[in-house]
Amino acid sequence: MAGNPINPAAKAALRRELLAARRGLTPEACEAAARALSRSALALPELSGARTVAAYVSVGTEPGTRELLDGLRAAGKQVLLPVLLPDNDLDWAAYEGPGSLAEAAHPGKMRLLEPAGPRLGPDAVTGADAVLLPGLAVDARGMRLGRGGGSYDRVLARLERAGAHPALVVLLYDEEVVARVPEEPHDHPVQAVATPSGVVRFSS
Repeated sequence: MAGNPINPAAKAALRRELLAARRGLTPEACEAAARALSRSALALPELSGARTVAAYVSVGTEPGTRELLDGLRAAGKQVLLPVLLPDNDLDWAAYEGPGSLAEAAHPGKMRLLEPAGPRLGPDAVTGADAVLLPGLAVDARGMRLGRGGGSYDRVLARLERAGAHPALVVLLYDEEVVARVPEEPHDHPVQAVATPSGVVRFSS
């Protein structure tokens, strides 16, 4: 990707635009989208055939994952959820149902719901068959735009170092599948995006 310089301002502007659109969603719209998103994602062969899925608990007006988490668990999958570490890296613990989540406060960040069970270590994600990634957009090449915190960049780098190749799936709203997002050398293409209206696969 040398010779194709990144414009950080363009990335920041796109993030602001997408986050503003999410903030405009009503609770009813978010709930309906979460139900439809769960149906789309659970139909993915990458998830239906997985034994272990690394997922996350949605916050605010992110595409909702709570119904999906319970659907994966009901299907007999081991579901791993992230625990944010002070350096923005992620540890992992098993999801054992809604009662296994506890609210966690992190300085300067939104309050998160995190699994309360034993920590499995940052490398636990390398044993997942599929990894669900949060994001703000994905483009026609499968390149994902994250929120910029870097936590999932570390996860993807850890998978690469371990030689692990789980299916990478982004969960988004329909309007967040776009023509192109700015990319950087460390960005990884994903295999699929699940939205409330269905699934888009990429040839990466």
